[in-house]
Amino acid sequence: MKYSGIGGQAVMEGVMMKNGDRYAVAVRKPDGEIVVDKSAYSGIVKNKKIKKLPVLRGVFNFVESLTLGFQTLTFSASFFEEEDEKKETDKKKEDFLMGLTVAASIVLAIGIFMILPYGISLLFRKVISSRWLIALLEGVLRLLIFVGYVAGISLMSDIKRVYMYHGAEHKCINCIEHGMDLTVENVRKSSRLHKRCGTSFLLIVMLVSILFFMLIQVDSAVLRLVLRLVLIPVIAGVSYEFIRLAGRSDNVIVNLLSKPGLLLQKITTREPEDAMIEVGIASVEAVFDWKSYVKELE
Repeated sequence: MKYSGIGGQAVMEGVMMKNGDRYAVAVRKPDGEIVVDKSAYSGIVKNKKIKKLPVLRGVFNFVESLTLGFQTLTFSASFFEEEDEKKETDKKKEDFLMGLTVAASIVLAIGIFMILPYGISLLFRKVISSRWLIALLEGVLRLLIFVGYVAGISLMSDIKRVYMYHGAEHKCINCIEHGMDLTVENVRKSSRLHKRCGTSFLLIVMLVSILFFMLIQVDSAVLRLVLRLVLIPVIAGVSYEFIRLAGRSDNVIVNLLSKPGLLLQKITTREPEDAMIEVGIASVEAVFDWKSYVKELE
């Protein structure tokens, strides 16, 4: 069995797993029942050759993950709405609202994590003459804002449970990749940290942006900002290539560079309850024949 690595995301009281063009969302309803929704997602780009181009595939993967993440989050949240608040929405309106949400989220993220640190760094130009130091300061500010945001939302009770499901997702994938049967007991003793995690990807984006932005040495503050925005897709693509390499390599240097992301995952993942692990297992089994894969590893 060819294995390129299944991936997943935590959602409200559930886990989404994706394998190729197939994905499944498993959610534990308030009454305790586990509901699994299976579907196909071909992505925003249909041409497979273009989708596999280095760097570009990282940009496509990021946008697709964001879109699919909102779709699965909406699905999981639907089980926890009050009955009198549920409204029928036609498919076109739903897709339009989803598109608006994704676009607004991207704009907000760019504003908070890209433009805000740049704006603050401009205030120091009166006391710091070196453009290299200003760019480094901007990068440090970006990292602090990002880590602070991640740590801050971890204090919210709902996010704590999402982080627990995030842990269940990682533990399920690690269990399979280490050749163990996908049981609650085996998953429980697997690691909740994984080098292919989206948290690590975002941290790598922050670090790579420091290197890229230090190379932008132009006089115009407006042009510097424009170049930063233009380079965002390139930075995302390069960061994806590293995460992809990290997931397939045990090289000492790659492992060392992966450490910061793994450390950050200690915040974005928590040890799950057995009931959460069961949800993760249900999601995996809906899209991946783990028994055949584990048998091949023996």
